[in-house]
Amino acid sequence: MSHKYSNGGIANGGGDYRNNDDEEMGGVVLGLDGGTTSTICVCMQFHPQLVDPLPILGRAVAGCSNHNSVGETAARDTLVQVMTEALSKSGSKKSAVRAVCLGVSGVNHPNDQERILNWLRNIFPSHVKLYVQNDAVAALASGTMGKLHGCVLIAGTGSISYGFTEDGREARAAGGGPVLGDWGSGYGIAAKALTAVIRAHDGRDSQTMLTDSILQHLGLPSPDELIGWTYADPSWARIAALVPVVVSSAEAGDEIAQQILNDAVQELALTVTAVVKRLGMAGEDGNLHFPIVMVGGVLEANKSWDIGKEVITCILKTYPGATPVRPKVEPAVGAALLAWHFLRKEIYGKCYR
Repeated sequence: MSHKYSNGGIANGGGDYRNNDDEEMGGVVLGLDGGTTSTICVCMQFHPQLVDPLPILGRAVAGCSNHNSVGETAARDTLVQVMTEALSKSGSKKSAVRAVCLGVSGVNHPNDQERILNWLRNIFPSHVKLYVQNDAVAALASGTMGKLHGCVLIAGTGSISYGFTEDGREARAAGGGPVLGDWGSGYGIAAKALTAVIRAHDGRDSQTMLTDSILQHLGLPSPDELIGWTYADPSWARIAALVPVVVSSAEAGDEIAQQILNDAVQELALTVTAVVKRLGMAGEDGNLHFPIVMVGGVLEANKSWDIGKEVITCILKTYPGATPVRPKVEPAVGAALLAWHFLRKEIYGKCYR
């Protein structure tokens, strides 16, 4: 499957990184990025030092693994499936795994971590080092090559910001899902657009070209049909898939669509600045430099609307030292790099710098 990240290249069967005796080469680590839309797992050779290109041996893709969205059973099955497939594609055995790092959306509490750790303990031998984080942590690591320092903003189906200081303090903002108001997310943008169509149809608000655009996109004859469509399958990713329609309407000059996107920009910028402020990441004068890793389809540029650029512009007004970073590897590789760092710390007593 093609994807936009280089990931340092993937060593296919018989590649330079593969060895029939994985233990001799140091074994492998697994990194997993589990989101609301898809779950990706990569298998990476473990070396004492990072090498370039990264020794990615296998990559697998599956569906949603957020237990809040699909339930515990489906989430667990997806995790097992994608890890098994990544190992199979890499030509590695389960016995070669030395560390596993999962970055999974919906991990918001120690209870969530412990639940998934218990799943993993039933899959891997006791010597395997297991780490479970929120998917935002894996996304941050994808921009910092496994070092937990700086801030990340994810704006895809959902939205969240997460930050780490060099002394180990951490903070997050948003990430509570659609009910608790991730309004800068893809779901939030699309939900506001659907609401705008219904309000216009009722006569509670101005007419908007979102009506014709969304109805045409969905193949529906009337706004009256939107209610049935929405609740027939209210999965978050299905709703969020309407974001390109909203962006197109905004680019065509629709004021309501433009306002929805402007509101999203403000929400996303506020999500980041809240984390930076809580951690004091920018120093007392607000001018210290720190990276902001930008991840997610909502932040990608379109013809004339670049939500990511607008978010950074807002943040720079408050924190001029913020430096936007676009990851060169995907979050699943970021999770693998975290596993590498954690394992190396276990072995050598300090993280690789």
